[in-house]
Amino acid sequence: MSEPAFKTAQYQFAAHLRDPDANPAPADVEQRRMAIYSNLIYKNIEGFVSGAFPVLRQLLDDEQWHAMVRDFVSRHISHSPYFLEISQEFLKYLQDERQPQPHDPPFLLELAHYEWVELALDVSQEQLPVSLESVDYLEAGPRVSPLAWCLSYQYPVHLIGPDYQPRQPPEQPTFLIVYRDRSDCVKFMESNAVTVRLLSVLEEQLSGRQALQQLAAEMQHPEPQQLIAAGEGLLQKLHRADILYY
Repeated sequence: MSEPAFKTAQYQFAAHLRDPDANPAPADVEQRRMAIYSNLIYKNIEGFVSGAFPVLRQLLDDEQWHAMVRDFVSRHISHSPYFLEISQEFLKYLQDERQPQPHDPPFLLELAHYEWVELALDVSQEQLPVSLESVDYLEAGPRVSPLAWCLSYQYPVHLIGPDYQPRQPPEQPTFLIVYRDRSDCVKFMESNAVTVRLLSVLEEQLSGRQALQQLAAEMQHPEPQQLIAAGEGLLQKLHRADILYY
């Protein structure tokens, strides 16, 4: 059984809006009107994408950028109708669907992910629970903020911009904690593997001392008490940054 005529027209209409160069417009729709719709669709999506990935947009020239966004519009099947989630759909497209191009910077995917994380935390509906202001950092049980994400990258994505575009990853990976504080400001903190592991251990709902003791044991630290003493200061720093709460 063939498709009803109205469905055929809808498919033609939508295909032309997504990729007007590859798909002819329905014959009974004025070309001028189709161009208005097509331009409106593309400009709206491109505006959201460029706003969500400003550094990536800055690093690509106009031809490269618009070719990538046009490919996204024509190729990607979005699973969310919300404008705020266009950035997440674009990230999925970059990771799973787009064919890498010779001119792509080697850090493209990592930079895009980092920029998406900033927006995702900014619009997250999660709330940071009320926290005690004065605590015993070793004996109390800190909890990790639901608005703190531990990330690791091959490239120092937080430093990349027009004046710094590394072609090879450094010897050491980059560890970052990206978080939203109680003022609803999204920030990042440069970190390291030990701090990231500490935050992971704290998910087990241990006291500060217990978590640091476990960390010292895992590291086979020759002076566990030194690590615990240094760790107390780290717990205080993370608490003041709203990465931990009590």
